[in-house]
Amino acid sequence: DNIMKLKLLSTLILAAAPMMGMAHTIEIGKGLPTVNVASHGELMLQGDKIEYAEWSTAKLTGKVRVIQAIAGRSSSNKMNAPLMTAITAADFSKNAYQTTTIINQDDAMWGTGSFVKSSAEDSKKEFSWSSIVLDKDGTAAGAWELKEESSAMAVLDKEGTVLFVKEGSLTEDEIAKVIELVKTSL
Repeated sequence: DNIMKLKLLSTLILAAAPMMGMAHTIEIGKGLPTVNVASHGELMLQGDKIEYAEWSTAKLTGKVRVIQAIAGRSSSNKMNAPLMTAITAADFSKNAYQTTTIINQDDAMWGTGSFVKSSAEDSKKEFSWSSIVLDKDGTAAGAWELKEESSAMAVLDKEGTVLFVKEGSLTEDEIAKVIELVKTSL
């Protein structure tokens, strides 16, 4: 009887193993899985004030984009710093390209939620042409099954089709590939 239970348990563990290591739900050649972020939403600069508007993946057409989905932690933000530096250096046309940063405020260190929000607002004022979404409840991270305390990066063409996706830090070669993908898609 115990041997039967053990066999069943080991079978269940083996069957679940692929799901345990399951990566994100973002697929190359498809659009991003649909997400609507109602709270807090996309940061909109109105003069020197920040207002929030509902945001949706449906808004991701018309420009080539790098989507950066990050935990509300400085360590997650640092993972993408080399890519953000390369994007700034490439000086893509703001009419044809946009970086969209989705910050998972639900994945912030305890007690830092208000700091994450004010930091996002400061970034919007500094980089007004960028799209910044403050995801209070981690809606996007949940829908895309992203790892906690991490970041994910995707390149989308003008139609919103995913051309590249990676979770975690990008290598120098991957950064070069992202820059090249954006250039050829503009």
